[in-house]
Amino acid sequence: MEGRILPLFVAIPLAGAFLVPLLSKLWTRFADLIASITSALLLGVSVYGWLMVNAGGMPLHYWVGGWRIIGIAMWFDALTALIVLIINIVGFCASVYSIRYLDRYTGGRWKFFTLLLLLIAGLNGLAISGDLFNMFVFIEISAIASYALVAFGTEEEEVEAAFKYMVLGEVGGAVLLFGIALIYARASTLNLAHLSQVLAGFGRTPFYWFVIATLLIGFAIKMGMEPFHAWLADAHFSAPAPISAMLSGVFIKVTGVYAMSRLMFNVFGVSRAETPAFFNLLIAFGAVSMVLGGLLAYTQNDYKRLLAYSSISQIGYILVALGIGNFWGIAGALFHILAHALGKGTLFLASGSVERQTGTRNLEQLKGLEKTMPATTWSHILASFSMAGLPPFAGFFSKLFIIIGAIAARMYWLAFLAALFSAVTLGYLTKVVNMAFFVKQNSSVTSTREAPGLMVLAMLVLVVLTVAVGVGFRGVLDHLVGPAARVLLNGLEYARLVLGG
Repeated sequence: MEGRILPLFVAIPLAGAFLVPLLSKLWTRFADLIASITSALLLGVSVYGWLMVNAGGMPLHYWVGGWRIIGIAMWFDALTALIVLIINIVGFCASVYSIRYLDRYTGGRWKFFTLLLLLIAGLNGLAISGDLFNMFVFIEISAIASYALVAFGTEEEEVEAAFKYMVLGEVGGAVLLFGIALIYARASTLNLAHLSQVLAGFGRTPFYWFVIATLLIGFAIKMGMEPFHAWLADAHFSAPAPISAMLSGVFIKVTGVYAMSRLMFNVFGVSRAETPAFFNLLIAFGAVSMVLGGLLAYTQNDYKRLLAYSSISQIGYILVALGIGNFWGIAGALFHILAHALGKGTLFLASGSVERQTGTRNLEQLKGLEKTMPATTWSHILASFSMAGLPPFAGFFSKLFIIIGAIAARMYWLAFLAALFSAVTLGYLTKVVNMAFFVKQNSSVTSTREAPGLMVLAMLVLVVLTVAVGVGFRGVLDHLVGPAARVLLNGLEYARLVLGG
């Protein structure tokens, strides 16, 4: 099938990023309008692309200029459809939320929306890229935009966090570029499909494992996996709330987990049967991230920093699930990417609403917000239920699939660990509820009022989707997550489809 819509995933946000500063000179609110329209268009194109792949049963492909192999390749299969939907759902909600959230800043509205659209363009471009070098280029586009967005407040704390994030992020980028250079020196191609065929002819040599190790280190930094997590807590903590939602809900998943999975499964052809060491490594680092991230989150009294450490723990779930390596494990990982994007996106937006209305994120200074901010309170509570794996929310089914995968693989200890840290997740998110939202009878209440309507709307959209994905889990599994999991499990079949298409 022809994929003439694929360049739109990059062209639309780039056009929006160009128009925002240009038209904002005429009226500052054009930035709000253009960003919202652009993100809505991207969401519509994402849904349309998924429908085409789901209905036709075959991926979409596009060769820029009609040049096969040597030209820029774009690819849209079931896995891409899932990732692009996640990017643009959260991107749309972040854009709408930001319209009123940015009122707290004295200026720079057009700069914020320009950078946000560049961030989305980079993430979309990475998801649809069919060659390794362009994957790297789009990773760097999204990363550079995110560095600036973390520092958007320009306070000392934000600038320091952005600098730390930039240094570690570019270390990760340099490691990735080194791995890409090694691959090109040996294979003389960076087209993913062609590369997978060339690498298959080399066998499992020391070079093969060295390149895998190099790329894994780069992606580990990008996703904030333990012990490469030092940048993540400060960046999520310091960024504006909608950017924290994008970083946690989307950025670390796409530039880290998705890019790693696409290369390892569809290019290097790893499988649990043939390369168990790779999968055991994912389980080991995933389990450490799950445990340490959860325990560190429990000790925090800052609303956003607690959520940041929680993101490290949830990345651990995803890595553990990928490490299990069977259908239920990989389906659970992808389902959890979706559930976490919706749930954690909601939680970061809720934290932004609380900070905007009260002027603080310190949980010890907040009391009884349920009485004054009911929509924000219940958005946090329902998203927390999903993150903790309670039915009927999306997070329940993602963690259930991970546990089923672990049991099917006879990794009973891993199933127990996943269930145990779901309870830990519920514990630290309930801590926020008890300290900030609910209050004992006759106790004082923090004086404030509910967040503006557009901010509430963005939170409610994500909450509704969290519930809908949980209630409709069967359809989501059959038509969205399951096909994406099979793309990874089919491994080098990716090359045949691309080159034969």
